[in-house]
Amino acid sequence: MIEMTVAGIRMDPPQDDPVLLLREVGGPRYLPIWIGQGEATAIAIKLQGVEPTRPLTHDLIGDLLETLGRSLTEVRITGLQEGTYYADLVLDGDQTVSARPSDSVAIAVRLAVPIFAEEEVLAEAGLILPDEEIDSEATESGEEAPAEEEVEKFKEFLDSISADDFKAPGES
Repeated sequence: MIEMTVAGIRMDPPQDDPVLLLREVGGPRYLPIWIGQGEATAIAIKLQGVEPTRPLTHDLIGDLLETLGRSLTEVRITGLQEGTYYADLVLDGDQTVSARPSDSVAIAVRLAVPIFAEEEVLAEAGLILPDEEIDSEATESGEEAPAEEEVEKFKEFLDSISADDFKAPGES
């Protein structure tokens, strides 16, 4: 299992499906996951520190777990089949509940629990952004790549890909 962090969500232009981008902690790989508008908004709201006046669905799930005396320990991105990602919510006692990755991440960011991806998923769908090796070398030597440059590279990368780029040859 590889620990991941939310690198960002790309939600524009509005007619396109949002892309959730997870980044390997301590590594160069990113995992792009196309998600629904509602889930993207739920994740973005939390990442931006916005507190809704009433609980959203993913907040409600956290509240239910707490009320039932349970806790979410981690989220795992477990598989990728025919362009569809699969995830598990891992509860205390190592019980798992299958869930969509978008919902899983939305809950994870609310409850501040780690997100992991199976190595097989990263090997199949993980990406290294252009010039990532150069930035990694600069970071290792003590220099930091400017944040604005990173954001620009990320935007350019997302503009250059689509969900079709992740389909197997011959898959429609």
